[in-house]
Amino acid sequence: MGWPKTDTPMQVVCPNCAATNRIHPGQDPKGAKCGACHTKLFSGKVWPATQKTFDKQITRDDIPVVVDFWADWCAPCKAMAPIYEKAAEDLEPDFRFLKLDTEAEPEIAARYNIRAIPTMMVFRKGQIIGQRAGAIDRRTLEGWLRSPAPTTQ
Repeated sequence: MGWPKTDTPMQVVCPNCAATNRIHPGQDPKGAKCGACHTKLFSGKVWPATQKTFDKQITRDDIPVVVDFWADWCAPCKAMAPIYEKAAEDLEPDFRFLKLDTEAEPEIAARYNIRAIPTMMVFRKGQIIGQRAGAIDRRTLEGWLRSPAPTTQ
C-alpha cells in the first residue's frame, strides 16, 4: 500500500496516549513524534488496544490499522506473536499494528463476532477492509497486507 502520496496532512493517532496528530506532506513519518506525549508515532512495535483506545485508533488513523485479536491461553496466538511483531517492524508506517486481548476486552471481540483466534482484521477509517482467522507465516501475512485490498478469509 505504501505511505499515501497526498497534498494534505495525514492524521495519525498516537499508540501511546491516543492523541490525534498531523503529519504534513513531505514530513518523514518515521521521525514524527506525538505532540501530546512526545512518543515516536512509528516505532515498529505492536501496541495493545483497549476499550479506551480501540475506536479512536481504527476510525481516526489515515493509515490502515491491523488488529490481532488474541488471548494469552491460545497456543496459535503465541506462535503468531513473533510473526506479527516482525510484520510491524517491517511494514510501519504503512500500517499501524495493534493487539486486542479478547479476554480483557470481550465487548470489542463480541462486536466483531470473533469466534476463532488469532483473527486479524484490517480497518480503514472504521471499516473492515480485510479479515482472516488462524495463524499464518510471515510471508503470507505481509503478502496479504500488501495486496491492493486485503481479502476477507
